Amino acid sequence: MQTLSFDDDLPSPTVPQLAPRTAETIRAQVAGGILARGEPVQDFDVEQQVSHGSTERVRVEDKRVINGSADVNQLVPFKYRWAWEKYLAGCANHWMPQEINMQRDIELWKNPGGLTDDERLVVKRNLGFFVTADSLAANNIVLGTYRHITAPECRQYLLRQAFEEAIHTHAYQYIVESLGLDEGEIFNAYHEIASIRDKDEFLIPFIETLTNPAFKTGTPEADRALLKSLIVFACIMEGLFFYVGFVQILAMGRQNKMTGSSEQYQYILRDESMHCNFGIDLINTIKLENPHLWTPEFREEIAELMKKGVELEYRYAEDTMPRGVLGLNAPMFKEYLRFIANRRCQQIGLDPLFAKADNPFPWMAEMIDLKKEKNFFETRVTEYQTGGALSWD
Repeated sequence: MQTLSFDDDLPSPTVPQLAPRTAETIRAQVAGGILARGEPVQDFDVEQQVSHGSTERVRVEDKRVINGSADVNQLVPFKYRWAWEKYLAGCANHWMPQEINMQRDIELWKNPGGLTDDERLVVKRNLGFFVTADSLAANNIVLGTYRHITAPECRQYLLRQAFEEAIHTHAYQYIVESLGLDEGEIFNAYHEIASIRDKDEFLIPFIETLTNPAFKTGTPEADRALLKSLIVFACIMEGLFFYVGFVQILAMGRQNKMTGSSEQYQYILRDESMHCNFGIDLINTIKLENPHLWTPEFREEIAELMKKGVELEYRYAEDTMPRGVLGLNAPMFKEYLRFIANRRCQQIGLDPLFAKADNPFPWMAEMIDLKKEKNFFETRVTEYQTGGALSWD
């Protein structure tokens, strides 16, 4: 056998000459592959996904968040730098569930007197909602939103967001497994618990709008449908539906209970706050580029959806804590949800919906500002290195 040396000159490989690929040949090849698998061929806009024979460089002025004409495969030149900055921030905030020590949570959960029945209900209801909610969010991104957004910077962040949704689902599974909970009970809760099912059923029509293969933007009606779905997911799902659960588990952590679970929820809250802020920036940019979409009738429709979201999340609060627990009670959440709804409305240019709604949980702002470095020295199981810092010694 010949021994290779890194000092040897290797012959240059023969590079096959490829025939030019036009949009038509790509469409035919993709469709052929689909037919070979026995799947139905769906119409798709290959010109949007492939630089259809054009060799022109991308111009910033051709970029738009929706219905853009620029090649979506060329990230630069940047037009929406705010989206790129959020992508970089998401990467800097990267974490993994197994970094967090769950030993104290396990001991507390297994101790018959460690938690009250009401506290245990809060934990299980929380997990029952979140284990599927983040999967719904990921489906909405990768099967729907991503293909309708034509700004590469925004698409780059959406890919990061989808990965973070997978991490969150991983985190909930890690908690369920660590505590030895009934996986079927937790993961099927959205079918069995009415307050969870009602929230998911509220969201599903908006997912189906964007994931429908026949749905395309380009008309005022379709563009409003996209904008409505983006508002529902950024402002109601990630910006409202998650907050009862966040407050409940983080309140436990503040009382030195379920500290490992609480720390994971802190990281998830930080991620979801970024998702919500990105979604709001996306919504406002679409409004700026398409002011004709933001009609009085459309604004009224969004306001009604926000009110419905508050109603559904309050029912969930009542279901998860039928009695006062952890110094919390359902009426406190009514005030909190109205406060959050007002804030979300103002962030997208709507008038507040509820008069004199105050924040009964000001400490939540501290949780959102969590710095990752805290975990390195206090609760991490082991250190880990990213690829750029690996050593082979």
